[in-house]
Amino acid sequence: MTINFKVDNLKSMHDELKAFTSFLLDAGVCDDDVFASKLISCELITNVIRHGGDTAFFTGALDNGGIVITIAAESLRGADLCGSLPDVFAESGRGLYIVRNMCRGEIERGADGEVRVYLKRK
Repeated sequence: MTINFKVDNLKSMHDELKAFTSFLLDAGVCDDDVFASKLISCELITNVIRHGGDTAFFTGALDNGGIVITIAAESLRGADLCGSLPDVFAESGRGLYIVRNMCRGEIERGADGEVRVYLKRK
């Protein structure tokens, strides 16, 4: 099961994430995992739009008892969208700190610049 969409502004992000939330709930994902998935998605999409000024491509999937969230930017392919993951005392990058802790550090950066997060379901 997979859901795909692209987002080019923060208003449409919230509308698209409602569809992702419904997708997860319809698949029987618990409320805590839906919340974590939406938060992670929001942080990563926002990074693409705010810091890259770009369109974010989103894929959400259920796989092997987990939730896989993949974000890529339209024109930043080949760039590192996630950067180095900050710690709690960093001056910037708190959104990435939240992402890292919500997914328990399971973040991959693809060669084409995408970021893939794996969230284990409860």
